[in-house]
Amino acid sequence: MTAATPPALHWWTARALAAAIRNRELSCREVVAWHLDRIAAINPRINAIVSLRPEQALAEADRADRALATRDDTGPLHGLPIAIKDLEDTAGIRTTYGSTLFAEHVPTADSLLAGRLRAAGAIVVGKTNTPEFGTGSHAFNEVFGVTRNPWALERSAGGSSGGAAAALSAGLLPIADGSDYGGSIRNPASFNNVVGLRPTPGLVPHGDDDAWDPAGVTGPMARTVGDLALMLTAIARPDPRSPLSYVARSSFDGELAASLEKVRVGWCPTLGNLPLEADVIGVLTHARDQLSALGCVVTDLELDLTGADEAFETLRALRYARRFGAQLTTLRQAAKQTVVWNIERGLSLDGPAIARAITLRSEVFATVADALERFDLLIAPSAQVVPFSAEDEFPTEIAGVKVPHYLGWMRVCSRLTVSAHPIAAVPAGFTAEGLPVGMQLVGRYAGDRRLLELAAAWELASDLTERHPPLD
Repeated sequence: MTAATPPALHWWTARALAAAIRNRELSCREVVAWHLDRIAAINPRINAIVSLRPEQALAEADRADRALATRDDTGPLHGLPIAIKDLEDTAGIRTTYGSTLFAEHVPTADSLLAGRLRAAGAIVVGKTNTPEFGTGSHAFNEVFGVTRNPWALERSAGGSSGGAAAALSAGLLPIADGSDYGGSIRNPASFNNVVGLRPTPGLVPHGDDDAWDPAGVTGPMARTVGDLALMLTAIARPDPRSPLSYVARSSFDGELAASLEKVRVGWCPTLGNLPLEADVIGVLTHARDQLSALGCVVTDLELDLTGADEAFETLRALRYARRFGAQLTTLRQAAKQTVVWNIERGLSLDGPAIARAITLRSEVFATVADALERFDLLIAPSAQVVPFSAEDEFPTEIAGVKVPHYLGWMRVCSRLTVSAHPIAAVPAGFTAEGLPVGMQLVGRYAGDRRLLELAAAWELASDLTERHPPLD
C-alpha cells in the first residue's frame, strides 16, 4: 500500500474505485489487497465470504495491473474485487451450493454470470455464503455455518444472497452478485441496508435448467444504486443460451439523473393484507412521508394479487422436482427438511395444478402491468419482519399471525416475483434499535433504467446508504 492511498478505501463506491484504477490513481493490487485486509479483520465475525483465495486474487490483480499498463480496452469492472455467490459455478474455485454433498466440489467451467464478471475485469477473492441450494431467506448451511448481520451480530443477514449483502454492508466488497426467486436479493438487501436489483427476466441472462422460467433471475447488489448500474454494464446483454434474454431499451452507462417531483407512487404496504411487524410499519410510514415531502404523489393502492401465492408455491415446487427429484432418496438423508419438502410437494403435483398456476401467473402479471399504467412506481416493504435471530431457521409468526410454512414469511417478495416486473430493493430507514428496513420499488416491465434512476433519486434524498454498521 503506498503512502498516497486514501483511508477507508472499503467505503469507496465501485464507480470511484474503477475510475481511480482506470486513471492510474490506484493499482488493482492496492484495491484488492485493501479489501483482503478488510476481509481478514471483519469476516471472522460475520462469515459472509467463504472459500477465500487471497494469494490467487493478488496474483490476478498483478496481471490486471500489467494489462492496464499495455492497453486501454479493459472491462468496466477491471481490478474490482468480488466474491461470487456460492450457487454460481466458478472454474477452479470451490462451489458447494451450501450442501455437504458438494463440500469439495470444484467446477471446471464458469457459469454464464461468473464468466461475464471475470471477463469484465472483476477479480474473484472467494464465494459468498448461501443457504443449502439457495433454499430459504437465511444464509446458513452445514458446510460453512451461519452468516451474521453486520448491524446486529446475533441476527440473520437474510438470504439466499445473505453472504453477498453482509459482505457489502460490512465493507468487504464494493459489488456482489445475487440471485432472486422468492426474494433472495430483496430480503437480504433490506436486512443489511444495501441495494439490489431483481431485473426484468432476460435482462441478465442465466443458465438455469429451465431456460424459459421467468421467476429465477440473477442481478447486481451494491451499496449504491450507481454501482448497480455499473455492474449491469458488464452482465446485461443477450446470450444465445438464454432465450428470454434481450437487448436493454437503454444503456446503463452515465449518471442516473432523475427527480421525484410529481412521480406517481402506488403505495402497497401489505400487498393484500399481509401481516407486518410494527417496526416495519413505523419505518415505512416515515418513508412515505419523506416521499410526499420530496414531491411524489403517493396514493394508497390495494393490489388484487389473488392467486399469487398459489402460483409461486406451485411453480417453485415444480422447479425443485425438476432439479432434484431424481436425488430425493439421497437428499432425505443429506439435506435440510425444507429442501425435501419442496421436492416432495413438486413430485405430488398433477397437470391441472400446474396449468392453474401458469394461468394465475399471467393474471398477476396483468394486474401489476395495469397498475403501472396509472403509476410510475409501486412501493412495498422488502421484508415483513426486521432481521430475526440468527439461531432461528425462519420466523414462525409475524405480528401474532402464524406463518404456514417456511415460504410464508417471504410473501411480500414472492407475490411480486410472480409479476415478473423489475424491482429495486432500497433502504427505507432504521428502527429505534438501529436495524435496517428496506422497500421494494417496482417499475414497468423492461424499464430497468428508469427504475434505477428513480431509486437513485430516493437514495440521494434519503442519504440512508451513507450509514455503515458499527463494526470498527
